[in-house]
Order: sequence, then structure tokens, then C-alpha cells
Amino acid sequence: MTDTKKTAQLSLNGETYELPIFSPTTGPDVLDIRKLYGQAGVFTYDPGFTSTASCDSTITYIDGGKGELLHRGYPIDQLASKSHHLEVSYLLLYGELPTATQLEDFETRVTRHTMVHEQMHNFFRGFRRDAHPMATLVGVVGAMSAFYHDSTDINDPWQREVAAIRLIAKLPTIAAMAYKYSIGQPFVYPRNDLDYAANFLHMCFSVPAEEYHVDPILARAMDRIFILHADHEQNASTSTVRLASSSGANPFACIAAGIACLWGPAHGGANQACLEMLKEIGSVDRIPEFIERAKDKNDPFRLMGFGHRVYKNTDPRAKVLKQSADEVLELLGVENNPLLQVAKELERTALNDEYFIEKKLFPNVDFYSGIILEAMGFPTSMFTPIFALSRTVGWISQWKEMIADPQNKIGRPRQLYLGETARDYIDIESR
Repeated sequence: MTDTKKTAQLSLNGETYELPIFSPTTGPDVLDIRKLYGQAGVFTYDPGFTSTASCDSTITYIDGGKGELLHRGYPIDQLASKSHHLEVSYLLLYGELPTATQLEDFETRVTRHTMVHEQMHNFFRGFRRDAHPMATLVGVVGAMSAFYHDSTDINDPWQREVAAIRLIAKLPTIAAMAYKYSIGQPFVYPRNDLDYAANFLHMCFSVPAEEYHVDPILARAMDRIFILHADHEQNASTSTVRLASSSGANPFACIAAGIACLWGPAHGGANQACLEMLKEIGSVDRIPEFIERAKDKNDPFRLMGFGHRVYKNTDPRAKVLKQSADEVLELLGVENNPLLQVAKELERTALNDEYFIEKKLFPNVDFYSGIILEAMGFPTSMFTPIFALSRTVGWISQWKEMIADPQNKIGRPRQLYLGETARDYIDIESR
């Protein structure tokens, strides 16, 4: 945060108040209102906090107008095309790209923590078989604090480091176990000879009775999904992690809170909603009908997976993931999957329709990730858990940054109260 000594003046009830203005390294200036209540006795009103900077951060920057996403200054398209998830994880956690030696050490530490405590297997069996994998994920991740007591002290830098590694390493294992449990198959232990993405696919799709080979194209596509969902600035789930962290809660509880928030259909459930929409369309010949419905403001139907709340141009993540989607569909084919046939034709139609071009309603990352995960054979119930394990490193990076910040204080939003004023209690006989 750069103090440029700029100020703004607020005139209120005949009084004038000077408010400092901070200038970031990039992006809009920020008006500092921290002392406004104490000086003027007023709050600011910003439902959804869409115009409020709740913290300062050095991790991720988004320019929605330009369609730009930077992690520690590096463009997301460069990271997704040239890097891999654990290297990006190192970047998010520590601020710089690792040397070869640093990366090897980091990968080794993560790999050696991929197994979960054996007693956690019993924890899974407490859930009904038809429990949503996200429900299982929230419960099991929250329970990690009951199994790993030696990494819950947030005031110990080493314990914070161990917790970070454990969460990044174990979330794929826990997510895969949640999937296996939901379909009645035995858990598959992680393998140290596989990379992060390939290991996750192996734990999800291999069975003890036969050898399973992870296709490198599928592993690369999964790795890109992990990278492209790793962090996205102060979104709802990240803000939830920060708010939970501000109370001093242990890291496992904070990440469980983030997972619970991500579960919402307006956040992490967007790619699942996209696949549900494709099912509603049903067949290629019905696409023109739904395109017209999407253009009708009076029709409740909306094209899920197109456009973005933050990106007013194109979603930079979508351009990268489209390449992987094309590769996966070429490998696996769409001939026998009507849903994927609808997706490909809908993409082609929307990209060539003047209405969508004018309004910049391009396919976003949720559209392509949903296509890829469907093609791989994941049920829609697993889409959000995969998002959660991808975002874990972002949550942890934001958590570590917040804990280390000397300005860190417990979050306490205020309100515009519109309820009753003070009134006396009335005895029940008189009501």
C-alpha cells in the first residue's frame, strides 16, 4: 500500500472531514474511512462489499475491464500454459517463483503429506452413502483439527507452515475419498510416484481389481483446472476464510468455513449449474429456442457459464481452459455424449451470435471446466469439491498473509438498522 498523501474531503452537517487516500501498485485508489465513525459518527453503506477494500494484499490482482488476472504479478495465461499447480502454489504461498531446488523440496513435502490419518476413514463412514460430497468435505476438513493438534497454533510460524502443506496435500485425498464413498467403492491410497493432478485422478478412478493408467492429456487438463481456480482475490469464500481467521480460529476450521461458502450455487456451484442447464436444453436441435429465451428479459431462463460478474470483457481463464477442453473432447470424443454435443454447439452458436458478442457474454471458466469434468466422468456433485481442492492454496495463502499482518483485527461489519426503535415489553396477557 502506497501512501501518496492524497486526501478527500467529506462535508457532513456543516463539518468537513479529511479522509486519506491510498494508491495501490495497480488498480483504483482507496479511500480510507477507518476513522470516519469516530470522527463523524456515521457508517458507510455497501451491501455485498462490492465497493469496499476489506484488506490490503499482495497475492492476486484482477482488472475486470481488461480481463486481466495476475498472481503475484504473473498473468494467469502464462502460468497456466508454462507452469503447473504446485509451482503456482509455491508462488501464491511465498511470493516468488521457486528455483529448481526449492520446487523439488516443496513437491516432496506436499507428496509426503498426501495420506490422511487412518482413523479418518471411520469418520467418512458416519455419513450416509447419498450425502453430497461437499457435505462430507466440510465435515472432514473441519475434523482435521481433531487429528493434527501439532499444527493448530496460529501464533507459531512453523505450525502455520505445516498446516498449509497438510491442507494442500490432503484435500485431493479427502475429495477423492468423498467421491469413492458416494459411489460405494473402496478408498484408494495416494501414490508418491504420480504428480498432483494425476494422483487425484488415480485416487478417483482406479479400482483395486485392475490397473489404471492416467492419460497425460487428462492429467494436464485437471492440472489447468487446479491452476485456474487457485485464487481469485477477495471473493465470497476467500472473504469467509479471512473473516473466520480474524477471530483466531485454527486453519482447518477456517478452510472448512471457506468450503461451506463455496458450496453456494452462486459461487462454487456455477459449473454444476452450467451442466444442469445443458441437461435442461437436452439436445442440439433445441439450442435456438434457448438462445432466444436467453435474449428475452422477461424469460427467467439464463445461459449459465457465459459472462462473469467481475470480468466485463473475456474471462482470461476461459481462453486457456478452452484449449484443454478441445484436447479432452478430441481424446474422449463427444459422439456418445449428448450433453457434450449440446455444449460444443452452444459454444459455437454463442461465439457467433451478435447479441452475445455485443454484450460480451463469452463462455467463462465454469463453462469449460464443467465440460472437461463431465467428459472425464465426474458426476456434477463432484464439480464443487474439485473447485474447493483447487482453491485451497489460495485460501491458505490469504490466511497466512492475514495472520502475519500486524494490522489484523477481528472482522466486524456494521449495519444500516431499519427495525423497531426501543419499546417496552408487554405481558402476554395484554398482547
